Amino acid sequence: MGTWQNCFADPIQSVSSDVYLLKLRDLVYQIAGIYQPDHKLRFLQDRCHRRMQQLRVTTLRQYLETLTTGSSRAQELTLLLNEVTVGETCFFRNQPQLDALRKTVLPLVLKNKDYFPIRHLRVWSAGCSTGEEAYTLAITLLEETAGLLKGWNFEIVATDLNERSLERARAGTYGEYATRNVPAYIRDKYFRSSNGSLEVSSILKQKVNFSRLNLLDDARMAFLKNIDVIFCCNVLIYFDCASKSRVIQHFYNNLLPNCFLFLGHSESLFGVNDRFRLVQFAGASAYLKPAQQTRVL
Repeated sequence: MGTWQNCFADPIQSVSSDVYLLKLRDLVYQIAGIYQPDHKLRFLQDRCHRRMQQLRVTTLRQYLETLTTGSSRAQELTLLLNEVTVGETCFFRNQPQLDALRKTVLPLVLKNKDYFPIRHLRVWSAGCSTGEEAYTLAITLLEETAGLLKGWNFEIVATDLNERSLERARAGTYGEYATRNVPAYIRDKYFRSSNGSLEVSSILKQKVNFSRLNLLDDARMAFLKNIDVIFCCNVLIYFDCASKSRVIQHFYNNLLPNCFLFLGHSESLFGVNDRFRLVQFAGASAYLKPAQQTRVL
């Protein structure tokens, strides 16, 4: 892929002249599409030093050699990416998006799937971090199974690059901060107390399938087909234009026609992909993959 090229010149000069730190930055970008701009090189340096201490490696040059030529390079790269990709999220983080999903998106998707022989929905939480978004989506859909989704099955495909985050997601145990937006009746229905924390119920865990996925892994991304709704919130902000375009094209290919992509509130496809159509809801927006000859909105 080569060295990262930004869409705009970065006015902030590099905080380090260490050529090996810059090479480490390029390696992380080439593998995962995550770019650390010059003003965040200290963050990358700190994360590298954490791993170096564990390995008892004293220089960035030695650490780069470990990542590129060492016998455990694949494992070590995964551990470094665990350090670099640290996300913060919570349950019911973006209620307007959930309202749009429940009130508008799901009815449209179901209408367009009337001709499908199997009544099954696939929702993808891409960059699911520690699982709060994926479980929130499962709760939202389960609450509709007596009404809108009566007679339908669904699954939540939840993926992330960070193995450590995925371990926490599978455990499904959360503290007060992560669950601060959960309504009391939802707590009673879908959580149980566990050593001072809240653990999601078994029915939620059954509805969510967590797996590690690099969004720049073209081969694996190509297999995630027949998706009805994608949530990829506050993930693409770490990607440059080329990597973002690559991921978005996969999302487009993986979505069924007349289905939807949700991004973070500060994220946009402007200048990235013009095949989606922007749709505005009350307090939220999403991107529709139009059918070739059909307008649904």
